[in-house]
Amino acid sequence: MDKERRTQADRRTASRDAILAAAARGIAQHGYSRLTLESVAREAGYTRGALYHQFPGKEALALAVIEWISQTWMTEVGRPLAETGDAAQVLIEVARQHTVFCRNHNAATVMQMLAIEFKHDNQALGRATADLTEELTSRCREQILTGRRQGTIPPGPPATDTARAYISVLEAVAINSREPHDVVLTERAARGVLGL
Repeated sequence: MDKERRTQADRRTASRDAILAAAARGIAQHGYSRLTLESVAREAGYTRGALYHQFPGKEALALAVIEWISQTWMTEVGRPLAETGDAAQVLIEVARQHTVFCRNHNAATVMQMLAIEFKHDNQALGRATADLTEELTSRCREQILTGRRQGTIPPGPPATDTARAYISVLEAVAINSREPHDVVLTERAARGVLGL
């Protein structure tokens, strides 16, 4: 019985991940407003009914994509932000890993599309997009302040402004450059913003 439940749970997780990945690709390519649940289901290889079984509608699906990006980013990229050590090196490593993450998951483009469509919207998608950006800004700001105390990051503009610029640069380079140069370009851009 346990094996059967695990198998069903595994299948549910696999279908959820496939649907979220397809939705992320759809948002990256067409934006939220032009995203259709039918195309997401088809792209994921499932029926619309299977999609509705897990997500009651388009907004719920997009919110789940934001959460999926956040959780996946923290697992694959963000762990160094919680560590102590050379803050400048932490931020450079995050920049490198962020580029690879965006290459694999369309994350930068998804977040940019949602930020543009919901910039001044106080509804759930606008808040979720802004909250994720602010959380990342806060984590990077703390590393910048630590690096300035350590002397590994030179003094400069306010830490919050620097963190926002750092994130903007990571997103821009991830969206506008390609392998094999994307990681090198991101590192160079991040070093420039940090004053290294």
